[in-house]
Amino acid sequence: MSFTAQTGKIEAMKPNITWLKTAAGLAVVLGVAACGERAATDAEKSVEAPAMKEEQHSAETSEDLEASVARMASIDRAYGADFSPTGERLSYLSSETGSPQVFIASADGSAPQQATFFDDQVGGAQWSRQGDVLAVSVAPGGGLNTQIYLASLDDAEPVLITAGGTVNNWLGEWSEDGRYLTYSSNVAGAGAMDAYLYDRETNDSRLIAENQGIGFTAALSPDGARAVVWRMVSRGDTNLYLIDLATGAEQLLTPHDGVALSDNARFAGNDTILISTNIDREMEALARIDIDGEGRAGAFQIVAARDDADLLGFDVSLDSGQAALLWNVAGKSELAFFDVAAGKAISGPELPAEIAGDLTYGPDGEFLAMTVSGAASPMNVWTLSVSDGVFTQVTDSAHEGIDLASLVQPELVRYEAHDGLGLSGWLYRAPGADGPGPIVLDFHGGPEGQERPTFNSTIQALLSRGISVFAPNVRGSSGFGKTFVNLDNGALRVNAVKDIKASADHMIAAGIADPEKIGIMGGSYGGYMVMAGLTEYPDLFAAGANLFGVVNFETFFANTEPWMAAISTVEYGDPVTQADMLRDLSPIHKVDRVVAPTIVLHGANDTNVPVVEAEQVVASLEERGVPVKYVLFPDEGHGWQKTENRITSTVEIVRWFETHL
Repeated sequence: MSFTAQTGKIEAMKPNITWLKTAAGLAVVLGVAACGERAATDAEKSVEAPAMKEEQHSAETSEDLEASVARMASIDRAYGADFSPTGERLSYLSSETGSPQVFIASADGSAPQQATFFDDQVGGAQWSRQGDVLAVSVAPGGGLNTQIYLASLDDAEPVLITAGGTVNNWLGEWSEDGRYLTYSSNVAGAGAMDAYLYDRETNDSRLIAENQGIGFTAALSPDGARAVVWRMVSRGDTNLYLIDLATGAEQLLTPHDGVALSDNARFAGNDTILISTNIDREMEALARIDIDGEGRAGAFQIVAARDDADLLGFDVSLDSGQAALLWNVAGKSELAFFDVAAGKAISGPELPAEIAGDLTYGPDGEFLAMTVSGAASPMNVWTLSVSDGVFTQVTDSAHEGIDLASLVQPELVRYEAHDGLGLSGWLYRAPGADGPGPIVLDFHGGPEGQERPTFNSTIQALLSRGISVFAPNVRGSSGFGKTFVNLDNGALRVNAVKDIKASADHMIAAGIADPEKIGIMGGSYGGYMVMAGLTEYPDLFAAGANLFGVVNFETFFANTEPWMAAISTVEYGDPVTQADMLRDLSPIHKVDRVVAPTIVLHGANDTNVPVVEAEQVVASLEERGVPVKYVLFPDEGHGWQKTENRITSTVEIVRWFETHL
């Protein structure tokens, strides 16, 4: 349920405490009294005594688990590259300091240096066209109240250009002349993310588009006269608008009936726009829009499409007149190129690993930077020499003590749901597994997310302990067409929950899962699926791990960010007019069925899925004597960014499943 600006999809974004010492540092372990109403010893007893069987493990085994799992979770990430105006250097984000910060290196990756030193994690960075500053987004405490700074490259203190406090802000892009920076903000009202243009010369921002719900500036024309603004009607339904920045006049670029996604947009000249859209088709494709001499935009024309793949992202080089395209083919990425003038698409070279993203051209279009990862390949920045098709690895994310060649590659598994609908998922077999054994079903967030074969330290850590993992793409997942992604809306969610059982049943029938040793885990909406699985099928699962999941739609809508609530009524249901349905779909009202030991992990600063969701689960399970453990991170929001917290989370989850499976 975090927001991903590149795709326009929703994937989904401090009490008195008891501290748990781990190899990673300090995390929080709480009992049902999330505000510390009990003494530390009582809280520890309430979550540990009925839940944990660690006394059956020797100290040596426990230390071995913690050390081996910590090494896996300590693997660094490097991503989000952007070229300097001359193309000689690259900025990128790296977790090597323990919390994502900006680094700058030569374009070949040599001489890397840390460029930002914020106490909080950096979420993104854009190099100004003048080359002297980086626009940087910073998330205080990991929350959604991201702020934007201009970070000078001459060691001057970063300058805050947004309002601070609880205001949400999303970083956009610089104009070609380097004077203006786009961003979105809810400073005018918490229920909407409006589009703004920051003027570096005057140090002022001006509103360029009011949005109902959420929106952001997807692209600026090279001459700075126009902008394309993306707006969400509801989850699964988006539009693009052309804005005249001088007059404020708007034109809808993507009129359509029903639901459709129109996500990415880039100018391929002052009068040509490329977009991705699935209007009147199942899969997203590349479309072209031309603007006439009067400034009127014509109808879009599909110029590159695949029936077997979604266009997940692209970038345009104004210098070369070329667009680089990334197709999502059953979860894996494929690179292609599109000649704007000729209107022709050609296949690109094979990628270094399964997944690519963050495409960005350098000056002259000679080089293309991207983030690449795979099941056995940690996230790194690579560049491609477009003319000769040669890839160069720019970063080398540290993986001390981990032989990447020993990591498990998944296989794509296809099966059927209860109603005959075709489903698929990625199966990771534990090394040496032969016949039925322990397995964990891992559900993605969103709900419009997608399980893809990218690097996941928790999955690999479970595999290293002899526990297989199956990561399904149930109905409602993206990447399989417009119809499939909308099959779980509203009351249809009951069928997505039934897909949980179909997934487990298939693993049992295939001789992979021991019926007595099946676990379930997931984060955000995946956490909802965990609690739905544990309540609807209590005899099916031996243990569960709920990471920052929704359990009560009433409290979710009441406490989440207002803009998140506004865009979620079609996906989940309207809390005003469909309260009874939402109550029926909320696992908290069936939590008395849960018998499986459950670990709950949450960030104290999560305003996407507020911590009250976790507190309800822990309180209910503890009251009934169900084994439960609560790990709260006081310095995180919706998901973990800090290395020490990722280590703690992975160690706790793996220990939980190893104990109970």
